[in-house]
Amino acid sequence: MDTRKDTCCVTGSRPQKLPFGFDEAHPDCAALKKRLREELEKSIKSGYAHFLSGCALGVDQWALELLLDLKKCYPHIKIEAVIPCENQDLKWNLAKKERYRSLLVRCDIKTMLQSAYSPDCMRKRNQYMVDRSALVIAVWNMQSGGTKQTVAYAKKSGKAVVLIPAGAMA
Repeated sequence: MDTRKDTCCVTGSRPQKLPFGFDEAHPDCAALKKRLREELEKSIKSGYAHFLSGCALGVDQWALELLLDLKKCYPHIKIEAVIPCENQDLKWNLAKKERYRSLLVRCDIKTMLQSAYSPDCMRKRNQYMVDRSALVIAVWNMQSGGTKQTVAYAKKSGKAVVLIPAGAMA
């Protein structure tokens, strides 16, 4: 483990597990993104300068978009895409693949954890991010799944955790 005091990772529930699904125009999604942006900016102002995202659909990619926008005001921050496997986007439609690839090319660092998919590659990605971070920002629907496991791992590892509930944000 190579924990850095200035490193923060972001994790979160996938769109299909959120109340508004893939509808990014929904007011609750807009409110969630606003809250996530506030937490990211707060962490930057607190001295975090290296940000990790697992690049999955939903929260991970929204965090990348928000961080890329925040980088205009805070050019010193570094954004690292932590890619669980080379073909992470294999089953995504063309629009989702294009969004993903557009984000990847704008990240400062791209870390590919393994070449091929395996049943535990997402868990390995999440643990990699937590192990290297002092702060974990988690957007969580409070249900079982990868985000719950990541939050539990972060707490067990003694990391600071900011939980953003993924229910109604109004």
